[in-house]
Order: sequence, then C-alpha cells, then structure tokens
Amino acid sequence: MLDFCVYILYRAGAAVLAALPWRALYLVGNIAGWCAWIVLGNYRRLALSNVATAFANEKPPHELRRLVRRHFQRLGANFLYTAKITSAPVEKILPRVTTENLDSIRRPLRNGVPVVLVLSHLANWELFAQLMPGFVTTAPGASVYQKLGNRFIDAHVRRARRRTGLTLFDRAEGFQAVIQFLRAGGGVGILGDQHAGDHGIWTPFFGRLASTSSLPALLAKRTSAVFLAAAVYTDGIGRWRMVFTEHFDTAGASVEELTAKMNEIIERQIRHAPEDWFWVHNRWKTPIPNFLLTRYKRGVYLPPGCSPQDLQPFRILVRASNWLGDSVMSIPAVRAIKNGRPDAQLSILAPANLAPIWKLVSEVDEILPLPNKSLFATMRLIRSRAPFDVAILFPNSLRSALEVWLSGIRQRIGYHGHRRSWLVNQIVREPRAPGPPEHHARRYLRIAEDCGAETTNGELPVSHRTSNIEHQTLVGLCPGAEYGPAKRWLPERFAEAAAAVNAQTPLHWILFGTKNDLPVTEQIARALGESCTNRAGQTTVEQLIAELGQCRLLLTNDTGAMHVAALLGVPVVAVFGSTEPRLTGPLGDGHIVLRHQVECSPCFLRECPIDFRCMKAVGVQEVVAAVMSILRVSDPINTKDTKII
Repeated sequence: MLDFCVYILYRAGAAVLAALPWRALYLVGNIAGWCAWIVLGNYRRLALSNVATAFANEKPPHELRRLVRRHFQRLGANFLYTAKITSAPVEKILPRVTTENLDSIRRPLRNGVPVVLVLSHLANWELFAQLMPGFVTTAPGASVYQKLGNRFIDAHVRRARRRTGLTLFDRAEGFQAVIQFLRAGGGVGILGDQHAGDHGIWTPFFGRLASTSSLPALLAKRTSAVFLAAAVYTDGIGRWRMVFTEHFDTAGASVEELTAKMNEIIERQIRHAPEDWFWVHNRWKTPIPNFLLTRYKRGVYLPPGCSPQDLQPFRILVRASNWLGDSVMSIPAVRAIKNGRPDAQLSILAPANLAPIWKLVSEVDEILPLPNKSLFATMRLIRSRAPFDVAILFPNSLRSALEVWLSGIRQRIGYHGHRRSWLVNQIVREPRAPGPPEHHARRYLRIAEDCGAETTNGELPVSHRTSNIEHQTLVGLCPGAEYGPAKRWLPERFAEAAAAVNAQTPLHWILFGTKNDLPVTEQIARALGESCTNRAGQTTVEQLIAELGQCRLLLTNDTGAMHVAALLGVPVVAVFGSTEPRLTGPLGDGHIVLRHQVECSPCFLRECPIDFRCMKAVGVQEVVAAVMSILRVSDPINTKDTKII
C-alpha cells in the first residue's frame, strides 16, 4: 500500500513538472538543487570527497566546493527535465539534442555488426533510453536495466522507455538473452561508471582503484561486438549534446584491458564537464569486509604504463601493540595487510620506544609515535595526516578504539575487545570450536584474513641477518621477564649454564634486560666475571636490536628480547615455564624451547603461588646441551625447525 501511495505522488508530481516550460524547470531545478546542497549534508560530503579524490591535485579546495554546489544545481535541473522528457513525444525532444560522431554507432549496425555502447551518468542520461531508437533505425536497440525498489514506479519507467521501441533486459535475469540480442546484430547500452562491488575488476579511475563492471567488455568479447562509448552533456536550458567515441576494442584485448580502457574514456568524459557527472554515488566505495583485494575473483588490473606508485594510495592505519614481543608477533599480519593491495600505504601507530622494531619492516611506509598518554594528542596526531581509509586495531583495549573513532576514521577493524563493540564496525570473529593452542601471531593474522589478505604463509621471514654471525664469540643472555618472576628461570642456573658453556668454548656473554632486572643480571655478572658485559637497563630498543644482531645466539626466558632475536634471525634457546610456547614461542626456524610439562602449567600467573616446579624442572645440563647444539652448527640458518624439549 505504501508503494502505491508513493507511486501516486510520483505520478502527480511528474504530471505537474511535465506541464511546466523548460525555463521554469531549469529555475525550479536549480533552486531545488541548491536547497539539497545545503540540507543533505551526507550527500554533500560524499560528493566533496569524490571530487577531492578525482581533482585533489588539480583544483584548490574552494573550487572543489563550488564544483559540488554547481553539480547539485545541475542535477536538480536534469532531474526535473526527466519528467518532461519521458512524457513528451520523441519528435519534440529530438530538436533539443545535438549529436557528434553518431555514425560511429550507425556504421557497424548498418553492416550487421553488434554494438556494445558504454554509457555514464552524465547530465540527463535518460535521453539515451528515449532517443537512441530514433537515432539508430537500422537495428534494434536495447539497454540492461536494474529493477527499481518500488514496483509501480518500476513498471511506469519501463513503459516510458519501451514506448520508443527500446528493449529492456533485467540485470537480475542473467545475460543470455542479451547475448542472443547482440548476436542478432543489435545494439545494447550499458551504464559502466558505477561501483561494481565484489564482482568487478579493480582498475584505476582518476588514479584510484575502483571496482568496475566487466559486463560491457565481457559482452563485447563474447559476441565480437564493436565496443564504444557515448556521453551526454548539458548544452543550455533544456538542451544537450551527445558525443559518441570511435570504437576502442582491439584484436586480442582481454576483458581486463577493455574494462580499464572504458574507465579511461569515462574519466575523459567527466573531465570535459565535471559538474554533469553523478558525484553523489560512492564510486570509490571501500568494500566491507574484504577491502584487501587478493581474494577477489577478477582481482586487480593495472593497464600498461601504470605502476602501483602511480595510484592514489589506499591509506591504512595499524594501531600496533604496546608490548615489544606482541609487536614482533604481529609483523606477519602487517606484511600480509601491506601485500593485500598494490595501492596500500601502511602507517603504524605505536609507542615511540618501539619505533625501531617497525623500522626493520620494509612493508611499513610511516611510523607515528604515540604521544605521551594523551588520548586527544593521539587524535590530533592522526588527524594531522591525510585521511585514512581504514584503521586496524591489534590491541583489544577500549583506548585504542577510542583513538581511531575520535579521529574520524570510518572503517575500524579489530576483535570485540573490552566494551568497545560500539566503536569497532568490523569485528573479527573468534574461532567457534575450541582447538589446540594458537600462536599469537596466528591471532593477528586472523585480523588480516578478515580484511581479505592472503595468509597461507604465516611464518615470520628473517628480516635482517648479520653476516658471518656463526663466527662471533658474542652470545646474549636475557634472564629477566617484564611480566613477572613466574616467567624467570633461576638466575643461579643461568650463571651455572653460561659458565659450563664457557668451559667448552670461549665466549663473551652480553646480559640484556630492563632496570628492574639489574639485581638478577648483577648476580650473574659477578659469577661470570670478565667473560660477560652487563647491559641491563642501559639499552634502548634500537640499541638492543643493534647488539642482539651481533650475537651468535640468545639464551633467554619468554621475553620481548626473545622475539626480537627471532626477528633478526638470531637463534634462540628459550626456557618456558608458566607460559605456553605454542602461544608465544619464537617465530621462525633454528630455535630451541626448553619446557617441562607439569600439572599446573601453563598457569600464566605473574608469580608462582606454590613451589616454582615448572622452572625448577629445567636442568642446567639440558640448557648447556641446547646452547652447544646451536653453537656446533656451522650455519644456524640451516637449522630447520624450532624444537620444544
């Protein structure tokens, strides 16, 4: 009933408009468009965003705003003109339209060659439906049509288009009938400038990747049709000009090539009269959830001469973890995200002290150091950059979600987290069925997968490797753990193991840790004497990276330094107790994890409430044996697997 009431109002309004003279329609349409420009803020902002995408490097902001206002006025006038165009006799409309190069479509049709005509939403595109059968009389004409939501209005529009002899094909009914029509020598018009969603080819449009319908090119290839385009421009009050291109299909051209060429031609048409195009359509829509493009059936196509560097960037902000180890474990996900689309520009928002870790990752384009504890300072930092298309949250905190929400980033991706579901509009799903323990790196990779990245190879590749490291006499030792004493092997056993190793081969131990680890490292340093240097509390993350990179191996607890060593390609001997190596063990090959399974581990507690049995079960001799097994390998990179003993 509601649809019918809307239809009655639509018909009544159309009848009134059809009775008005052209100049009155022009004036009323301009006023209506100007009012819509003021009132419809969402559409105004969308149009401004679109013209900024198309012309940001060519036109100043005030000119872009003026273009949007003129577009609304032009759109209003052309919208009202449509009521008159669809009701007036065709012979009264024809004198108001001039044509250029009309013979480019008439010539093949006269010779029995089918034509696929690419149309765009320029000026009053309804003119094509009303006038094309009159322009092209030597062959039948047709259009691919998408059904309107209101069935009564839809039926009326179909009748108005069919009165001129135009055949309409409903897109929802498939394209076999269209193919048969073309093979019979007909001409079919198809709008080719709309966002094509998940079924399109991602190819440049004004230098930015846009999902583009391959239907026109597919039909042309399937039927050996001539492939050309046409545009209609406003040429005065109630007057228009239709311009037809020459055919742009070439022998052997692929569907992808023809689709990209179609975009180039439509772009040129729009540049000729930008106020005529339909800017309130979200042509560069960011798909949800798969905004990374590796999984799309038709994928990305860059025409010859166009490189990823020529594209407008798709700007991705990754809010990284606040912890050293978690940051390293998230690197495979960051790499998968960056490789998810050729135009990706990836910025990392991370604590300033962790910036050196991200400098090791070549896929990172920009590092934004977090301001000191101020939420609004973080918001200002993000807003000071060019607008981001999406934000990906690795931490589960409410704070990280607030940072990007307040910054105005529209698409925000992450796990449900702590009371933040109202701030995250793409929530990454947790596994439904319980399974074996999953490494934290895999948890981060699931975020990348949810965005459309390809993550079949989730291993952490070696980022950096010091040459001839197997000949070094420096070895690292990290006896602390920031999380708490439950993760720390006994310091006297570290000292005893290091001394036993030195008894077999002359080495120099470098002790790493924070200031909180000084009591432990000083105890070990006293035991080892001149064969060690205590660097605990004296290194920044950048210095830790440099010094770890010179070590032949690292003997450690489950710590952030363990993950940094793995990132650098330095073999690790890691002692685990209260934590689970299947969750947080070192990534990559060539590492040895020592752990004894006891009934209460993993407990994940900061302090052991009983007798510390998990760590006491790890003996000095097995640690010495693990260290020596790595030292005896001439090239540590050839050690194939991480061993858990």
